[in-house]
Amino acid sequence: MTDTETPNPLKLIGRVTRGFTRIADVGVRELGFALGQLPVLVSLKKSKALSQAELARIAQVEQPSMAQLLARMERDGLVERVPDPVDKRSRLISLTPLAARRLPKAKAVMDAHTQEALAGFSPEEVEQLTALLVRLNANVERMGGG
Repeated sequence: MTDTETPNPLKLIGRVTRGFTRIADVGVRELGFALGQLPVLVSLKKSKALSQAELARIAQVEQPSMAQLLARMERDGLVERVPDPVDKRSRLISLTPLAARRLPKAKAVMDAHTQEALAGFSPEEVEQLTALLVRLNANVERMGGG
């Protein structure tokens, strides 16, 4: 890209996402998590127990990918399968006490990285950036990408 070229905002968003992911992943790995596990862990913290299908929908991944992720998380002692009180043949996924104890530290790591990434932005600029990204996300979802 030359100095006179206007950068493509979607390319910049991709670069920011990849860079932030690399940086944040290091911090959460030290706590025994992978960055890709956080949406599942946070959802389970809020909801207590969810089905694999619900977690796949929340994380916006296909069922086989969620099954693999949950298998690794179960192996690592982060989630457990519990009987569904409504459908005894079915199992729900819930957090283990280990994951519940570590999650606040992971949130603190993510919050610190977010603050650092937004350094130099005024509260108004953060609000404006957020509003623009919400609109962009809505457009992408309407296109079938969400």
